[in-house]
Amino acid sequence: MRLVLDWDGTCTETDGLVLAVERFGDPGVFMEAERLLGRRLGLHEVIAMELATLRVPLAEVVAFLVENLGLRPGFREIVARHAPLVLSSGFHELIQPLLAREGIEVEVIANRLNPRPDGWLPLFRDDEPCLVCGQACKRASLPAGEIVYVGDGYSDLCAARSAVRVFARDRLCGYLDAVGALWEPFDDLDDVLRALG
Repeated sequence: MRLVLDWDGTCTETDGLVLAVERFGDPGVFMEAERLLGRRLGLHEVIAMELATLRVPLAEVVAFLVENLGLRPGFREIVARHAPLVLSSGFHELIQPLLAREGIEVEVIANRLNPRPDGWLPLFRDDEPCLVCGQACKRASLPAGEIVYVGDGYSDLCAARSAVRVFARDRLCGYLDAVGALWEPFDDLDDVLRALG
């Protein structure tokens, strides 16, 4: 059975893309995009809207995140004990510097960035609609076989529903409740470690 972790808000103490948009982009666009998420806009459309407001060099955003974004307690230990897959709707360019800061090596599947000066562009790894949820989602990148999924938000819903065991926090709890899916709460990844034994 493979352990799969979301990145932003799950492995990290807060969402790095949210921090970046709040600091360097347009928080108003962010709030409007999040309001429309799952209603009139899909996840990829929302991410593209938010990224388009970033018009600063990638290195500036990376330096800010390395300085200000912490990893959730238990992350180092869960990587050492379970060798999880980190499956993110975020971006390698924003994830890898944090892993390098901590000296942690873990398998990561994420998207790529084109940090253009007129607005960043996401380079999504998979744009094909999912046969289950109808949107481009993480399910297509899940490893074969049974998984345990750990996540916190909208981007995790479809992947979490394919897992044999789900640990959820923040908005993912409500999304799972709405579809009648079972989940176990976690605050820090230490909670997941203890539950997995």
